[in-house]
Amino acid sequence: MTHNIPEPTADLLRAVLEALDIPYPATIGDGEIHDRLIATRAMHAKIALHNVLDDGPDLGIEWTTAYLRARLAEHPPTGYRAVGDRRPGGERP
Repeated sequence: MTHNIPEPTADLLRAVLEALDIPYPATIGDGEIHDRLIATRAMHAKIALHNVLDDGPDLGIEWTTAYLRARLAEHPPTGYRAVGDRRPGGERP
């Protein structure tokens, strides 16, 4: 896909999308873990956007993007069953 966004900005946008675009929970019981993860990941995305856009330290967009990805790696979208996940043996959850 072609866009007119400078690559460092596009990379930050991809990282923000990565933060927010996690699989939906498969059951109500999985929702609590999902909600906690999405809230934490959204908080880190919000901090990154503030750092780049207004009141944050001027560390540069590349540093901010790397920092966001490092925080996301600390909070991977795991620990709950997601829509489409399969259990051992191939049956659906």
